[in-house]
Amino acid sequence: MHAYHHRHRRHGRHRRRGLWNGLRGRFFGPGELRLALLSLLAEGPRHGYELMKELEERSGGLYRASAGSVYPTLQQLEDEGLARSESRDGKRVYQLRAEGEQLVRDEASDIRRIWRRADEWGDWSYASRPEAWEIVRPAMELTKAALRVIARDDVDDAAIDRIRAILVRARREIEAISGSGDEPEAEPERD
Repeated sequence: MHAYHHRHRRHGRHRRRGLWNGLRGRFFGPGELRLALLSLLAEGPRHGYELMKELEERSGGLYRASAGSVYPTLQQLEDEGLARSESRDGKRVYQLRAEGEQLVRDEASDIRRIWRRADEWGDWSYASRPEAWEIVRPAMELTKAALRVIARDDVDDAAIDRIRAILVRARREIEAISGSGDEPEAEPERD
């Protein structure tokens, strides 16, 4: 392998890994891990490892909670009087107190938003494969080119329709490679 290509590929893998970890690290906004844990505890008592696995499962494996984020948050919930813990079979099991249950009810819309985002992230679980990163840059460049065109002041509906048709055709061609395409989708109508 040519030395430049080898260095470029090595650098590219490093950048992809960094980008991927950055995306995973931004799954929860400020205070959202706390709400997510409260909502999971509202479903029943759990120990920390179960909570970490549930967070990972609900995000399709894209978010992996660390003990360094989950256990301090659980301690915070205890300190606030929202949860309590007890030792069962050698494990610390957490459950909500009445105040925690009330907070879950009060924050229901924010909690639904968190889990809706988790469902959306779960749809991207196949993107965790290293091979997926081989097409991320070209896909992003395609998106950027389309957005540049529609951001112009002189763009008209015909141009937007052409871009949409190109993107739909590209998606269909890609899906046809593995036979994963569903029934052809009708072109979206413009108002």
